[in-house]
Amino acid sequence: MVAKAVDVVIRQEKPQDRQHVFEVNASAFETGAEAKLVEALRFTAEPVISLVAILGDRLVGHIMFTPVKVQNVTGLPLTLALGPVAVVPDIQNRWIGSKLVRAGLAGCRALGAEAVFVLGHPRYYPRFGFQAAAPFGLRYESEEYDPFFMVLELRPKAMALMYGFVEYLPEFNEV
Repeated sequence: MVAKAVDVVIRQEKPQDRQHVFEVNASAFETGAEAKLVEALRFTAEPVISLVAILGDRLVGHIMFTPVKVQNVTGLPLTLALGPVAVVPDIQNRWIGSKLVRAGLAGCRALGAEAVFVLGHPRYYPRFGFQAAAPFGLRYESEEYDPFFMVLELRPKAMALMYGFVEYLPEFNEV
């Protein structure tokens, strides 16, 4: 069966969305780790892109982008990490996650980000232009993550000057 696309509104997260964002992330993943991660990041990450998907009057999805540091890079290019992205289980597979990713990447471009990294499913993220980061000499923690660690270059030739380990904010290891 082919999933039916739904019309959702994608917008910036508002303070009054916080509890609903927590619930969306808690329901979309097996553990509450992602929901706790979002809570922790909202107080420490700068800049941060946090978008929600609204269907009717219901908040049904969320995506967050936070800064990462690429070792061995001179200067301070803005590089961001995508994650988590969540859609409530009862309406997954209806392109809501894709709409969140596309809107979030547009926000990253508007911020002037050079590249976006993601640790995720290698068959899902290439549709947005992500590719394996390892061939660029970029790694997340160790080689075992190479099949899942991807990058999207937002500024042409930005990857030419980046190599080494990509360090996520400490909150990613604390939840």
